Amino acid sequence: MENDVKFLEYVVKALVDNPNDVKILRSVDEMGVLMTLEVNPVDMGKVIGRTGNTAKAIRTLLRVVGMKNNARVNLKINEPAGALPRERTDKSIDEALNDMKI
Repeated sequence: MENDVKFLEYVVKALVDNPNDVKILRSVDEMGVLMTLEVNPVDMGKVIGRTGNTAKAIRTLLRVVGMKNNARVNLKINEPAGALPRERTDKSIDEALNDMKI
C-alpha cells in the first residue's frame, strides 16, 4: 500500500465513527495522484468539517505527503447516495436580520 493511502486511511479512520466503512481508491494519471474517499453517510460531517475546514486540512496534509514523494496528490470526497443536501450557511446580512426578526 502506498504511503499516501496509509496516511489518509489513518487520519480518516481516526475521525469517523464507522472506520470499517472507509474506502480509498487511488489512481494515477498525467495530472498526478487522485485519491477518492468514501465514508459512511453519517460520518460525512466529521470528514468535511465546519465550512469544509477539516477536508481542507486533510487535503493540505496530503499535498505535503505528495511533495515528499514528488507527486501531486488530490483528494475527492464522494458524497454517499441519499445524503441530505447541506444547509447553506453563507447568508446575507439582510437574511440574517430577517432570521433574527429585527
